[in-house]
Amino acid sequence: MSAEGVDLKRRRVLTIAVSAVGAVGVGYALVPFVASMNPSARAKAMGAPVEADISKLEAGQLLRVKWRGNPVWVLRRTEQNLKDLPTLEAKLADPKSAISEQPEYCKNAHRSRKPELLVAIGICTHLGCSPSYRPDVGAEDLGKEWKGGFFCPCHGSTFDLAGRVYAGVPAPKNLVIPPYRFISDTLILIGDDGGAA
Repeated sequence: MSAEGVDLKRRRVLTIAVSAVGAVGVGYALVPFVASMNPSARAKAMGAPVEADISKLEAGQLLRVKWRGNPVWVLRRTEQNLKDLPTLEAKLADPKSAISEQPEYCKNAHRSRKPELLVAIGICTHLGCSPSYRPDVGAEDLGKEWKGGFFCPCHGSTFDLAGRVYAGVPAPKNLVIPPYRFISDTLILIGDDGGAA
């Protein structure tokens, strides 16, 4: 075939048009693929902050909420609980919370933003069981010196009412304190600390 019959301008226009249509087609094909990589609404909700209403929480009571699929405890400690915390330090593995299991604003004797309120993830740091709340002082099965706390029935780990682990138990670290902040005097937002961490 001779080169005289070929219209180069037309060929160039057709090549550009076919390339553009092909690029648009590839774009449409990629949109669902890329969209499938985004987390689902359910997955987003699993990591979303949750509110805990503490308006009816009395001294000594424990409120349980779920955040990221884990139980989170909100405990209103009594005056006596707060007085007992310093007396337990000699029995604890990490009484000063040196190992980072809490945000900076909870690195204090009571491991919380407000002394009377503990917010902790209710998962044992040994193998992931959920400890029981045992507020009973001097519980027969935990010893006369027990001043209340948390007992993990799976392997016997014990934690005080600040979530600090006792020495000589299987759990290696204190209970984890999640990020949180107070929205009001009666409402806590768990999972969001306003960037304070």
